Amino acid sequence: MALAEVQALERAHVMPTYVRNPVEFVRGEGTRLWDADGNEYLDFLGGIAVVSIGHAHPRLVEAIREQAGRLMHVSNLYYTEPAMRLAQRLSERSLGGKVFFTNSGTEAVECALKLARRHRQGGDIVSVHGGFHGRTYGSLSATPQESKQAPFAPLVPGFRAVEPAALPDAVDERTAAVILEPIRGESGIHPLPEQLLAEVRRACDEHGALLIFDEIQCGMGRTGSLWAWEQTGVRPDVMTVAKGLGGGLPIGACVTAPEYGDVFEAGDHGSTFAGGPVQCAAANAVLDVVDDPAFLAAVAAKGERLLAGLDRLGVANLRGRGLMVGFDVDDGPALARRLLLEQRLVVNATGPGTVRLLPPLTVTEAEIDAALERIAAAL
Repeated sequence: MALAEVQALERAHVMPTYVRNPVEFVRGEGTRLWDADGNEYLDFLGGIAVVSIGHAHPRLVEAIREQAGRLMHVSNLYYTEPAMRLAQRLSERSLGGKVFFTNSGTEAVECALKLARRHRQGGDIVSVHGGFHGRTYGSLSATPQESKQAPFAPLVPGFRAVEPAALPDAVDERTAAVILEPIRGESGIHPLPEQLLAEVRRACDEHGALLIFDEIQCGMGRTGSLWAWEQTGVRPDVMTVAKGLGGGLPIGACVTAPEYGDVFEAGDHGSTFAGGPVQCAAANAVLDVVDDPAFLAAVAAKGERLLAGLDRLGVANLRGRGLMVGFDVDDGPALARRLLLEQRLVVNATGPGTVRLLPPLTVTEAEIDAALERIAAAL
């Protein structure tokens, strides 16, 4: 089907919520994508940090194929081994508590927010300006961006947003939780200072509030450690995970520290599709690849190579950690479009002046060098 025909179908039948680029991708392998005309691209967006171990990774494909051929769905009224094993692995490799599976990142945030309110009923949720936690009503209420919130007011009451430096002083006896991204992704890759995270941790401890880290974008090895918080020395009470967890399939999780694993009671929360055997088999396969010290060390080294190369290009306000990188330009959307259509490099702009790079963690050094050449040409 020609691109024009696909676009006509969208205009006729799809709600106009996305501004799509004029490219139809039909195949992927590793860090490469091919469009319907056979053109090859370097993917330095990875489905927005989702394709964590590359397109069509053999171990992931085989895990999905094998599980889909055996059992696809039974609901959470029954046990499946892939889900229980994945819960064990996530708990033991993070906060040591318990896990609730979801279908997406925003649902993982909803779970964390409900858990915080169950822990301190009626308490406030404090978030930080520049953060992004999702588009459902609870997660949107924790996402202080006027353009996203205003059309859907009134939002959920009891949410307050402050500037990063004001976070510690915003916590008091009425606070149920502070939710933040250790590295704010959708606002353009902005790490929060480690000292600030430590101060927020102390404030939450003092007032009995939960500290929730949203690791939906920065987790699953993206920064060179399995979780971004591991590099900060600050441990949250609750963590949300998604994006790269399924390597391309929709799955998320809310993970607690041991003391908060039993806050929910039976019937407090639920999901029909979440934690299905195929999604969990996929996530276990992704963890088999990513949760390896040598692999994570390679991610960190490749991130340094990417940052060094961009620095040599003289881009403005270069920042990031591991393979989560952003820089500023005069017109981010225009540069992202040039890179896509002229250089066959897939990136995206998170705002009018920012370009974001989130390649698969399996990207090679040669592919990083090729991407840098294409960025240089577009600049």
